[in-house]
Amino acid sequence: MSNHCIYFGYMKTVLTVKTDVDVKRDAQKLAKEMGVPLSTIVNAQLKQFVRDRRLEMSAPLIPRPRLIRAIRQARKDILEGKNMSPVFSTADEMDAYLGILPSRGVRVNVRSASTVRK
Repeated sequence: MSNHCIYFGYMKTVLTVKTDVDVKRDAQKLAKEMGVPLSTIVNAQLKQFVRDRRLEMSAPLIPRPRLIRAIRQARKDILEGKNMSPVFSTADEMDAYLGILPSRGVRVNVRSASTVRK
């Protein structure tokens, strides 16, 4: 009799990966909340990587300080009713209100949503 072990038709292996302690801890916590071992999540990602032959990664969108200031200012202006354009009934009304644009060498064609240089 041989000492071979067949485990669901394929062989398991150990993969050693270096990662940040916090990442591992948070991933284990989330996996536990989902009711699956972390190895299941890692295997699923590896299988998808092999199957799709691509890697999808995302990073949280973190606005720069300048954008944060601009957003805060816009919110303040909205609450105070400042720096707001009137409501337009027609594109011609808007074109008349934005009459400063042609003097800068740019004409906005609202109907086709394109910008045309003079």
